[in-house]
Amino acid sequence: MARRSDHTRPELRELILAEAHRLMAEVGYAHFSAREVAKRIGYSIGTIYNVFGSLDLLVVAVNSRTVGLWAATARARLNEAGANRIAALVEGYFDFAERNQNLWMAIYDHHMPEGETFSSDYVEQLGELIGIVETEIVGLLPQLGSGEAGTLTRSLLATVHGHCVFALNGTFALLGVHDPRHVALARVREALAAASGNVPP
Repeated sequence: MARRSDHTRPELRELILAEAHRLMAEVGYAHFSAREVAKRIGYSIGTIYNVFGSLDLLVVAVNSRTVGLWAATARARLNEAGANRIAALVEGYFDFAERNQNLWMAIYDHHMPEGETFSSDYVEQLGELIGIVETEIVGLLPQLGSGEAGTLTRSLLATVHGHCVFALNGTFALLGVHDPRHVALARVREALAAASGNVPP
């Protein structure tokens, strides 16, 4: 295994991040540790903290990479969606979560300590993902102001997220709901119809 002198700082950062992302995918947030990442790459845990600053910032970097992959997946879905673009986004949400459960849940399981902020890269990646959805909503409802469109976008994301969580943790099956994707899409379409003025609020 190469040591410190064999890697530039950017190379070392990528080495750590790539392995941390693989580990998160394997074990999930609850079992993730910087010590295991260090062990896998043959460096000390101090090296990881020297490069990233803290375990929290390493997790944020991992989550940022996951969000970037998610955004790329969403764009690819839309490129193949034809006219059924909202359905493609909802299906894509479920598919990404199902195929990357540990990475996906880490985004929501991790919380920054009080007084600390997320990295600008993470905020940018998250904004890009939300922007993909918001662009589609604005295309459907051009009469909405930017503030209204942004609020609706985040509300719809929360709706789909809740349905997805219930699907993955078995709650919907317990409650007798066997097609959560269809149900989630129906709620999204109802909300869009209400926002368009086609149905009473």
